[in-house]
Amino acid sequence: MSSVLEIVQPGIGTTVQDGGRVGHRHQGMPLAGWLDAPLAQAANALLGNRLDAAVLELRGMGTVLRVPSGPVRVALAGRIGAVCLRRDGSRSVLPAWHSATLLEGDLLRLGAAESGCAYLAVAGGLLLQPQLGSRSSYWRAGLAGVLGHAFRPGDLLLCGPWSVADPREWRSRSPWSHHEGPVRVLLGPQQDHFTADAIAQLLSQDWEATAAQDRMGLRFAGQPLAHVNAAAADIVSDGVAPGAIQVPANGQPIVLLADGQTVGGYPKIATVISADLPRLAHLRPGAHVRFESVTLDTAHRARQDERDRWQRWLTSRETYLPPGTVDEAALYGANLISGVLNATL
Repeated sequence: MSSVLEIVQPGIGTTVQDGGRVGHRHQGMPLAGWLDAPLAQAANALLGNRLDAAVLELRGMGTVLRVPSGPVRVALAGRIGAVCLRRDGSRSVLPAWHSATLLEGDLLRLGAAESGCAYLAVAGGLLLQPQLGSRSSYWRAGLAGVLGHAFRPGDLLLCGPWSVADPREWRSRSPWSHHEGPVRVLLGPQQDHFTADAIAQLLSQDWEATAAQDRMGLRFAGQPLAHVNAAAADIVSDGVAPGAIQVPANGQPIVLLADGQTVGGYPKIATVISADLPRLAHLRPGAHVRFESVTLDTAHRARQDERDRWQRWLTSRETYLPPGTVDEAALYGANLISGVLNATL
C-alpha cells in the first residue's frame, strides 16, 4: 500500500537525497545525493528497500513529521533518535538502527543528528518526481525537494508501496563506525602549485572544521598553506569532484562535498579518498582532523574494506516482533487443525 508523510516542522538542513544525478556533470550539474552513502543505504536496508531509494537526510534538529495517511514504516540510521507520539495519546522512543510502524495520525519528533548527519528511510522509499534521473534536493538549481524549494510546514511526501502483512520490525545490533585516525588523501593534481613546506604542513598539522560548511563544501582552518608564488593561487578553471581539496589565496583548504560545483579555479593540493569522504559529513565546527597521503592502491583497498564491512553489517540485521504484536501468518501456519476457529461464534 502507499502512504503519506506530512512536514509539520521542516527542521534545519533536512533534504531528500538518493544516489545523486550521475552523468550530468558535463552539463554543469553537481552530483548531489547523500553525503554518507553507506549510512543512507543502511537505513534503506533496515526496511528491505532498494538501496538507492530516496531518504530524508537529517543534518540538524527540529524535524517533525505526521502521518495523515498510513501506516508508514520508518527506520533511522546514524547517531539520532526520535519520539513517536501516538494518536491514542501514548508515546514511544524510536532509537537508531530500528524500524517502527507509524499509524495514521501519529507524530514523529526527530532528535538532533549528534554527529552532524543521519538518515530516515520509509518503506517503499520517498516518491518525489525525479529530475535528471534523481530525487535528490539541489535547491541552488531548484531541483527536487518539494516543488524545488526547501521544506515548508504542510508539505506532503508520498511514500512508495509496501506490504503491511508482515508485522516484524528490523534492528541492527552492531552498526559500524567509520575509520578512525587521519583522513586519507591522494596528493594532486596541482601539488606543484605549493611549496614543499606546504605539502608537509597539510599532512602534519591538525585542521579545524569551521562553521563555514554545507552540502557544497567544508572549510578548514589552520596554519596557511603557501603557494609557490601569488599567481599559483589561481588556475584556469578545470574539473573538480567531491573530495577535492582546493586551496585559495588565503591558504585555508576547502573540501568539496556532494553539492560541490563541477569546475573550479583554485589549485587542488589533494583529494580525499572515497572510503573516507563520508567522515567529513559528520564533522562539527571545532572538530579536528589530520590528513594522510596514501597511494592509489591503498585507496582501492580501503574502498573494498568498506564494502566488506557493509556486507558484515548487513548480515547482523535481525527481525523481531514488537511487544503486543501477534504474527498471524506464523500462528495460522502452525495451526494443527484444518481451517481457523472463530471463538466469537
